[in-house]
Amino acid sequence: MSLAVEVQGLVKYYGKVRVLDGIDLEIPRGTVMGLLGPNGAGKTTTVRIVTTLLRASAGSVRIAGVDVLKHPARARTRIGLSGQYAAIDANLTGFENLRMVARLYGMNHKRAAERATELLAALGLDHAAGRRAGTYSGGMVRRLDLAGALVCRPPVVVLDEPTTGLDPHGRLDMWRVIGELVDDGTTVLLTTQYLEEADLLADRITVIDRGRVIARGSADELKTSIGGDKLTVTLAAGQDAAPARKVLGEVGIGEPEYDEGADAVAVVVGDGTRTMVEALRRLDDAGVHVVDAAVHRPTLDDVFLSLTGKSADRKPEVPARESVQEEILS
Repeated sequence: MSLAVEVQGLVKYYGKVRVLDGIDLEIPRGTVMGLLGPNGAGKTTTVRIVTTLLRASAGSVRIAGVDVLKHPARARTRIGLSGQYAAIDANLTGFENLRMVARLYGMNHKRAAERATELLAALGLDHAAGRRAGTYSGGMVRRLDLAGALVCRPPVVVLDEPTTGLDPHGRLDMWRVIGELVDDGTTVLLTTQYLEEADLLADRITVIDRGRVIARGSADELKTSIGGDKLTVTLAAGQDAAPARKVLGEVGIGEPEYDEGADAVAVVVGDGTRTMVEALRRLDDAGVHVVDAAVHRPTLDDVFLSLTGKSADRKPEVPARESVQEEILS
């Protein structure tokens, strides 16, 4: 499958601080790449370079075959960007916002109006086309911003924290729209702090930390990489945990973990259901009173914590306050 986005050896310095340290990304056409990492990992800096908003210190970026660093103007015609903060004019109507963007892309008045109408219908905003964008809900604003990114039908769309601040209904709406884009052949680079979002939408995931790629693969591959299923047994209050730890150590993989506050013992297992049945039989034989037992697969939250040593932060990443305007590619 041919690549829509190729990033090789991306390096970025802010003064003497190296914020990107050799980032590599390859995104096949018509797929979603999820870019994950804790705050300050370099996600937003990577997005700014890929979308021509920031100049790299070293490395290369190609978008749909166009070298971003050598031909930024041509690359911009192949990229749609919806950032963390919606780039719309609250005093204009939804229709006027999109028509203005279309005109900026060089469309004549008639075609600009047609394209605005098409996008409003496609993203379920046609009923509010004549309302000022300042009266839109958060989810509607996000969809309008995404519509602006799609005006020139770009083959690559970059979504930087697209559902930050949305309620659950708004997030579901945005997920639906992203899925429809990919079904139509669009390639998506998605940064997000919502790990379930990456799990649901991304074909491949790249995890970065401190400006470096520390893991990549599908969601299932990343989950498998940190171990198998985990069996957790909750003991009756006051129950001695030593026999349970001994049994789980015999049926599981590695040393069992004991959570004293929850009266629970957990261990990684190879075959979750079969092992749980065997463990419960042995625990009963040992006279251990069990009040609950469960098996769960690792989640992306588990992967994130294992790789970075941090829980996923739901707050959007704050870009470094640098003189970004002076670095925009021309």
